[in-house]
Amino acid sequence: MPAFDFMIRTRADLADAVRRFGIVPLFENEIPGFSVEEHVAPRAWFTSEPGVWEWKGPVIRETGCAYGKFFANKAAFVSREWFPDLANWRRDGYDFDARFDDELASFRDKELYDLLDARAPVLSKQLKADGNYRKGGKKGFETIITRLQAQCYVLISDFVYETDRAGHTYGWGVAEYSTPEKWMGADFTSRVYQREPEESFRCLLAHLRELLPGTEEEKLRRILK
Repeated sequence: MPAFDFMIRTRADLADAVRRFGIVPLFENEIPGFSVEEHVAPRAWFTSEPGVWEWKGPVIRETGCAYGKFFANKAAFVSREWFPDLANWRRDGYDFDARFDDELASFRDKELYDLLDARAPVLSKQLKADGNYRKGGKKGFETIITRLQAQCYVLISDFVYETDRAGHTYGWGVAEYSTPEKWMGADFTSRVYQREPEESFRCLLAHLRELLPGTEEEKLRRILK
């Protein structure tokens, strides 16, 4: 039975899980029990009542964590404590400009990253409009933005909801994108490249071993790749 054991009934429970565990995938994955989805009260998971989907933005703001598609193109919360090591490992010690200069990032990736960085925090719909990612314009927005999240150059800093004339919110919430440098500030920039990338990987792996005792080593390594 994994040590990753909790029940989420309230927004405070979700915030506590992020602070306590440090790495919290949102959806079920290949490691049993390692997700919000598997530990949430039924009434708080995609029902007519406010639940996890509505709590994501407030939890990001309250904890100051990183949120994005960090693991196998699936969303996860990563605390301020652990995100610098994850970013260092995924970036292989490169800031984005250095990655591009060494021809490890495409021009299309740099184009979107630079646009986002100049406007951050920026709503996805505004980013698409400014970059002409629309019908008849540029293609590949979702692919690029997902890759930039996986590499930990971009994260989601909030979700913003549309409001009706009475001031009531509706819809799923529009993602607001930022960079870790701008969202976390010195907490991130002073730590992200402190270690060698391999050392960051070893620290992350040790944390997952402690969090998920008995889990196959290969699964732990695979989720960090």
